[in-house]
Amino acid sequence: MEDNRIWEFERSLWLGDEAQYRTLVDEECVMVLPQPPFVISGEEAAGRVSDTPRWDDVTFSDQTVSRPQEGLIVIGYTARATREGGDDYEAHCTSTLRRLSHEEWRVVQHQQTPTPVAA
Repeated sequence: MEDNRIWEFERSLWLGDEAQYRTLVDEECVMVLPQPPFVISGEEAAGRVSDTPRWDDVTFSDQTVSRPQEGLIVIGYTARATREGGDDYEAHCTSTLRRLSHEEWRVVQHQQTPTPVAA
């Protein structure tokens, strides 16, 4: 998968609906999120994330892409997301994508570390 498509894929997960998650998040995915229960996996990961309110916009910076082996992509980035009503969120993230077949990819790992709010 080309880099620009990777970022479109990741952006679609931040902005997409439940169907998007069910399509792109693997049944064996492991996630670490900033709210309890913090570490989730499998169906709970797709279900938990699909139940959260959607972001209206997201931008990425500090983007890095690694391809440690055929069919595996690891990305790292800083996400800045906004939602109507003034909800803003910034986190440092990683995701790992696994290729199932030609042009068919799934998220098998995702982690978010929120940026500390300056006092």
